[in-house]
Amino acid sequence: MKKPQYEFAVRVYWEDTDAGGVVFYANYLKFFERARTEWLRTMGHEQQRLKEEGGAMFVVTDTRTRHLRPARLDDQLYISVALAERSRATLTLVQQARRGQELLAEGEIRIACVEPGTFRPRRIPNPLLEAIEHHLASY
Repeated sequence: MKKPQYEFAVRVYWEDTDAGGVVFYANYLKFFERARTEWLRTMGHEQQRLKEEGGAMFVVTDTRTRHLRPARLDDQLYISVALAERSRATLTLVQQARRGQELLAEGEIRIACVEPGTFRPRRIPNPLLEAIEHHLASY
């Protein structure tokens, strides 16, 4: 994995687990989404404001996940975000869920920038691209 550019802590709650007492597999996508949202926020780009003021929003176009070990109720997880690839309209991110140093799940998520009303692809706004480049330069 590329060096994480961001890490977000999340606690496993009862609602995150299945009948077996482990995190339901689809909830890792929720954890990944929260980490991506907070990653953008740390760069000064809140998604609602990006939509309202920048005429842009992100949608998930592709996901690949791999589940290695179970997380359980009350575990403290750390969800990382690393930019793997970017184009004019998409970002591909590699994300991992860890409990301490133990890798539990990992995924590759591709998000596309679209116009909010039409969902047509559009370029990622320059201020956001500049923030991402600046953020990457600090690692």
